[in-house]
Amino acid sequence: MTAEPGPFPWAAYAVDAWQRSVIFLDVLRQRGNAFLEREHDPMRNVLSFGFEVVMDGRDLPRPVNYWMARITPPEGAPPTDPLNRAFIVIDPRAGHGPGIGGFKADSEIGVALAAGHPCYFVGFRPQPEPGQTIEDVVRAIVAFAEEVGRRHAATPDGKPVTIGNCQAGWALLMAAAIRPDAFGPLLVAGTPVSYWAGVPGRAPMRYLGGLLGGSWMTAMTGDIGGGIFDGAWLVTNFESGNPANTYWTKQYEVWSDVDRAADRYLGFEKWWGGHVELNAGEMQFIVDELFIGNRLATGELTFSDGTRVDLRAIASPIIVFCSEGDEITPPAQALSWITDLYPSLQDLQTHGQTIVYSVHGSIGHLGIFVSGGVAKKEHNEFASTMDMIDVLPPGLYEAVLHPATGTAMDMPGHGEWRATFEARDLPDLAKHGGTSAEDERRFAAMRRVSETNLAFYRHVAQPAVRALATPLTTGAAAQLHPARLPYAMFSDRNPAMAWIGAAAEMARAGRAPVSEDNPGRAAERQVSQAVTHLLEAYGRQRDALTERFFRQFYAAPLVQAATGVAAASAPPRLHPGDSPDHRAFVALQSERLAASMGEGGLREALVRALLWIRMPTAQVDERSFVVIRHIRARLGRASLPLPAFKRVIRRQFFMLLLDEARAIETLPALLPDDHRQRAEGFAVLRSVLDATGEMSAAVAERAAVVERLFLGEVAAPIAEPAAEPAVETQPAAEDPPAATAAAAPRRPRANERAPAGAAPRGTRRRAPSSTK
Repeated sequence: MTAEPGPFPWAAYAVDAWQRSVIFLDVLRQRGNAFLEREHDPMRNVLSFGFEVVMDGRDLPRPVNYWMARITPPEGAPPTDPLNRAFIVIDPRAGHGPGIGGFKADSEIGVALAAGHPCYFVGFRPQPEPGQTIEDVVRAIVAFAEEVGRRHAATPDGKPVTIGNCQAGWALLMAAAIRPDAFGPLLVAGTPVSYWAGVPGRAPMRYLGGLLGGSWMTAMTGDIGGGIFDGAWLVTNFESGNPANTYWTKQYEVWSDVDRAADRYLGFEKWWGGHVELNAGEMQFIVDELFIGNRLATGELTFSDGTRVDLRAIASPIIVFCSEGDEITPPAQALSWITDLYPSLQDLQTHGQTIVYSVHGSIGHLGIFVSGGVAKKEHNEFASTMDMIDVLPPGLYEAVLHPATGTAMDMPGHGEWRATFEARDLPDLAKHGGTSAEDERRFAAMRRVSETNLAFYRHVAQPAVRALATPLTTGAAAQLHPARLPYAMFSDRNPAMAWIGAAAEMARAGRAPVSEDNPGRAAERQVSQAVTHLLEAYGRQRDALTERFFRQFYAAPLVQAATGVAAASAPPRLHPGDSPDHRAFVALQSERLAASMGEGGLREALVRALLWIRMPTAQVDERSFVVIRHIRARLGRASLPLPAFKRVIRRQFFMLLLDEARAIETLPALLPDDHRQRAEGFAVLRSVLDATGEMSAAVAERAAVVERLFLGEVAAPIAEPAAEPAVETQPAAEDPPAATAAAAPRRPRANERAPAGAAPRGTRRRAPSSTK
């Protein structure tokens, strides 16, 4: 109940503020007690779902502290369909404990379970195994994926979908690069891969390595920890990026609305305060090879056994989800690896790679994983269209979500949105930022400065630092860490907090909140805004100074000369080239494709015709796939497993890419002699075309050409349908792959028109086989 202002509004406000303060201290006490209770729990996590551990990383040939569990659907939820492909969610080991991917019902795990998919979760214990390395972690991820693949080998939809959040994303990409056949589609959310990329004036964290002189401080921190890198330092680094939120806003929002905000705050702090540890060697690898070295994005990364980690070897579709509001992983760092690896769209296609990206307009880094709105929209659409993504022809696509209307509203499992996948070219990524030639030289100089300083530290100071790192000093340093100490200070371990529990109960019992128009509340909000603006201004000025120093110092002629960057004749960072083996492979497969264009049957003819008809649209529409799901469901999903269907689509796509005109000229050779079968096949094709409810003139012309080829008679042009046909749909849990009827391997050429009869002679293009 709200207290009336009465004749003494300031007195009422004083009572309210005192009560809120006592209750807020009790919230901090509860937070601290929960932290201490969980501090030594080897399986601590924040999953809101039940689970059963099915594989322990400690049992692997190279033991790691990771484990994999099968998630149990909550009571009342629909059972999972054993024929659906499995989902694996991997959480980041970036200072916090596991579970954020299944933090609540509206989450990545919750979405997958709701769609009827068997779901697995990869978590980790707080302490690493002795001698554990990042290479061991990557190979453990491969072992987990292989285990899930064995458990679900009978599913007709192929290998498991694997989701990697933040740092788990780059570990997942490494795993898929060294073992491509173990994985289905990969979703990397908020994952930095190209660490030097960015936009001037934004994402200042990419400059921190240069500001500190490189990775020698990482090595020293690991030595002080006795060979252990405390994840609390990563949390502190994250929090330093937003001083206003860290030092004021987060606490003020709880204090100002303590009656309602406490539960949400305690739930989040359960994860935020669950600090974990890494071996010093693990953190050194991350900083030297990725953050400062930036070797993953250009194929320079090599494991200790000589295995080269080349992301171009990944055979599965890659879905990249990032946000313009993310200062930790801005879109440039999430996307620029594509242009680092591939000089052109055709090179991306000839490597058989399918990449889909989606850029949220405003959500922050943590919101990518924990936001219920993001789960209901983006993650729900990714889950429901994953089979569709898996069979997209090689190329680059942007996922665009539209409010669902009409028939799309009746698609089970798709919620209030429908997806289109619009074909893009590599220059389209430039609007999200990248790395200029000048920045390449600056970061290359920084990398060499880091290597020099690290070598100097190891030679001069490391022996002394390690000698001082006794169990007593490392334990004290961990307990006194500024990210960990506040939890213990406000817990029952502190005698000064003994009175808080009883006082808070009294305050809740006599709670007398004032109205929002109370003058004290108004003054309180003004003070809070002033403090927030002051801290935000400090953060902006600090970041601007950091960027200015980095850009000026590492661009200085003397620094670049001293590091060898100025004298180098080659670019400061080599991008992977096109190997002779790859060129020979492309040429050989092109010859084979050209010789086999007349081979196949009605299935191949339908796929080739659908691809060709939809080329001018430059997009794939989810609605057309609903029809194909229904058709495949009627025929039996096991009758055409997804991997086989995917091979058909890729093969027909590459034939069109190689020689579009000849691919259409040879289309009649694939058709059966039975006119009834031809008519039934074209009816299937027509139902897919009509599903989108719209048809451009170019698509209608091509459809008319295909109708003549199928039916062997003069057909009237196909008019745009007035409304979508009523289509029976299957639940998302049984969504089979969508044929790439709406796929767009390239953009239409200007003034391009389909002929009245046979297709025109096209430009010959070379492409590899679709068997990659």
